[in-house]
Amino acid sequence: MEENYKMPLIGDDAPAFSAVTTQGNINFPEDFKGKWVILFSHPADFTPVCTTEFMTFGSMMKEFEELNVQLLGLSVDSLYSHIAWLRKIQEIEWKGMKNIEVTFPLIEDIRMEVAKKYGMIQPNASNTQAVRAVFIIDPEAKIRTILYYPLSTGRNFDEIKRIVIALQKADKDNVATPADWRPGEDVIVPTAGSCGTAKERMENQTDEQYCLDWFLCFRREKK
Repeated sequence: MEENYKMPLIGDDAPAFSAVTTQGNINFPEDFKGKWVILFSHPADFTPVCTTEFMTFGSMMKEFEELNVQLLGLSVDSLYSHIAWLRKIQEIEWKGMKNIEVTFPLIEDIRMEVAKKYGMIQPNASNTQAVRAVFIIDPEAKIRTILYYPLSTGRNFDEIKRIVIALQKADKDNVATPADWRPGEDVIVPTAGSCGTAKERMENQTDEQYCLDWFLCFRREKK
């Protein structure tokens, strides 16, 4: 009898799993304590969109490592298919990227055990391929962001990186980030919780903190 899984939501514990990967066996989340994790799925090896995505992720590995982020890829293909595909990727040049060696783990999930735990198999899209899902998971193994893309659409990797930086900023400084925020731009401070605080903020604005209205106050970031 097929096991039913509840699709995880933001704030949930990321489902635990053990898997074979192109970098050896892993146990999640035990092997990644203290790290942010980006777990992402792709429909199949040797497909055009996936190839461009892996080249991009591969070229950005150092940038993610500097953010204390571990990348984990997944598809329902076999380990040997993964290895052959990653070797082929090293031979392809695209958008100035070439000789890209993907050294982050790519999970073998032939039985779709991990994909089903994370809701990556969506029957109306495909019964046999994982959609382009992205789960950003914090060092406490909590799911913080979920992104789903259709099979035909490649992901925006700058946005994935921006989300990680924004989450880390929010956690570190107890702030929120406004629309289209980029590192170094002003951030939003928590909304005033009382009439007194709201009045004080509006009447005592500073070079460091300013308000557009009582509920919308910003803190200037040091350049």
